[in-house]
Amino acid sequence: MAVGLVVGVLAVVLASAAWVATVSFGRVHDAADAPAAPVVIVLGSQVRDGKPMKYLEGRLDAAVSLFESGRARAVLVSGDANGRSGNEIAAMIEYLVDAGIPSDKIVGDDYGLDTYDTCWRAATTFGVEKALVVSQGLHVTRAVALCRDAGIDVDGVDAECECNRLAVLRNFGREWLARPKAVLDLLSGREPAVVSPATDELTVATR
Repeated sequence: MAVGLVVGVLAVVLASAAWVATVSFGRVHDAADAPAAPVVIVLGSQVRDGKPMKYLEGRLDAAVSLFESGRARAVLVSGDANGRSGNEIAAMIEYLVDAGIPSDKIVGDDYGLDTYDTCWRAATTFGVEKALVVSQGLHVTRAVALCRDAGIDVDGVDAECECNRLAVLRNFGREWLARPKAVLDLLSGREPAVVSPATDELTVATR
């Protein structure tokens, strides 16, 4: 019984990982090699004392590089404004403005509570049709798969991270477990946790 359960769980994890790899194949790039898109979506992560921690800092640095090189005209920062570690959105916007990105080129989504919600809200609330999405490692492939399923023509950007080995291993394990949830979310067709009226503020920011 226990062996069968383990085999079943392993099969689900591997099948979901194969789906993510297939959908995202050829669509993940370094920041220097990324194609152009109107918007770059930055996925939120933990903050400390109102400042981005290493993973989030790496994602924001990649967004700055994409904006400065002309590969993106606006930035959508998406995360949890009421996160356990603090306001991810406020921290991201402050970091980007300090890095030289005009505030009118940045739009915040306070309710990107997970990657699925971020992708669906980007499409339905903010009208994103084509974008780059920034994260690290296995997470960026999952983000590409979810955003593509939401109808966004998206490419991923694999951001650098000056992270310690323990943090990298912890996130690697978390990503393997997150893949079955991603498939379940897609099969369920659930709405995001928070549904907001459509807004054109990101369209305005890309002009």
